[in-house]
Amino acid sequence: MAALTLATWNINSVRLRIDQVARFADMAKPDVICLQEIKCMEDQFPAKAFKDMGYPYFHVTGQKGMHGVATVSRSPIDVLEDCSVCPKGEARHHVVRIEGVEFQNYYIPAGGDEPDVEINPRFAHKLDFLDRFGAYLEKRGKAGGDVVLVGDLNIAPREHDVWSHKQLLKVISHTPVETEGLELARTRAGYLDVARELIAEPEKIYTWWSYRNRDWRKSNRGRRLDHIWVSPSLQAAATTHGREGFTIWDEARDWEKPSDHVPVTLKLG
Repeated sequence: MAALTLATWNINSVRLRIDQVARFADMAKPDVICLQEIKCMEDQFPAKAFKDMGYPYFHVTGQKGMHGVATVSRSPIDVLEDCSVCPKGEARHHVVRIEGVEFQNYYIPAGGDEPDVEINPRFAHKLDFLDRFGAYLEKRGKAGGDVVLVGDLNIAPREHDVWSHKQLLKVISHTPVETEGLELARTRAGYLDVARELIAEPEKIYTWWSYRNRDWRKSNRGRRLDHIWVSPSLQAAATTHGREGFTIWDEARDWEKPSDHVPVTLKLG
């Protein structure tokens, strides 16, 4: 495979933040950008802006006003058959191939506020999605090949992926049923969590900071919700640059009208 730099970012409306994407693309110069929560239909996607940035190839799975994922690339994209992992059929996932590598781009449901499926249908939806996601990944992992899985998985799986493990055990995104489910999906597929391959615990890693925190840097109550996983065949390519090849662009959280997530990049190969 050719060496490339990939990025994942929950942009929280691609049209609202297209200037931020352009700023990031100029700074990081990724070859592939996987976006989540684009909040637009396919015909509303700002394709010209991406072409002007140097990304003439793109695949968009959109939905009116919410959800949606998009992958843009400097190299041609082959669209692969999308699997049906979302129980509601929402625009939360697609699969493409770029430079011989399969890219899976996900936006897992957030799950609402109350971690009880009896009273919170949004949490039930998230757990249903997670079950289907795990079953698909296990099947896909057995097939082999070069796979990169990225996205806003809306789960911070490890103790040091949140600002306070004890205080967040009953908060959606870090409840045991979610963290155990996500790790089970990953390990059954055989995929590697690149961030934790390169940055061992107990060092904290965050990619998301709530809008509720006025001074997010001072409070630093973050969570690692955005992930890059790779198949075993790509372990060497994903780790060859060491920690310097993996970057969390937290400065983007200080930009005007920011997303609550920041971009994450990986040099692959």
